[in-house]
Amino acid sequence: MTALATENFREELLSRRYEPNVAPVNELLDVLQATKAGTAVPYVDPMHDVDECRIISLYSNIGTADASGFITAGDDEAATRMLGIQWKLGLRPEFVMPWNVHPWHVPGEPNGKFTPDQISAGLKPLLKFLALVPRASVIIAHGTEANRLANLLLKTEVPMIWRRGLKTYKVRSLSGRAFAGTPARQEEYLAEMHTAYADAMARTGLAKAS
Repeated sequence: MTALATENFREELLSRRYEPNVAPVNELLDVLQATKAGTAVPYVDPMHDVDECRIISLYSNIGTADASGFITAGDDEAATRMLGIQWKLGLRPEFVMPWNVHPWHVPGEPNGKFTPDQISAGLKPLLKFLALVPRASVIIAHGTEANRLANLLLKTEVPMIWRRGLKTYKVRSLSGRAFAGTPARQEEYLAEMHTAYADAMARTGLAKAS
């Protein structure tokens, strides 16, 4: 794909970010961006769906925001790994939705390791997001920061969490040092994630690919 075609595709996706199936979430992200001047907040890709979402992929968004303007699993290798897991399981995009631990990025600057305060700052946005995806009952937390935010979430006394029977799975980040190691070790990491997503699908009534 040429650079021009890639840019045109990105612009086409951005133009669809307020379609009904993702508008509530992306409007929330606009509000979050407005609370912190000078930041950028990546959007949720319009292939997802607030009404159908059952599983949330919570990412520890260390590093620079993706140039696409959308939330991703990390770098290109991380995104490829995530797509591979979803493809093997037959997990369609409308049934899963990404979210970042700390929604904000400073344009052109990578997010470093998050402080406890930065992780805590992601709790209210996460709760607001959960309210917009009423059928979501599983969070798969990728990486240390996501695991910590998931722990904070489970300690809250918000009735919505308990009404849904929210289940969290803690797995590795899909990129960076967390995914370092031999090819055999990386296959083990992927197998762990595959198992977590497969179990999440079973819990939420989604059929795996045969």
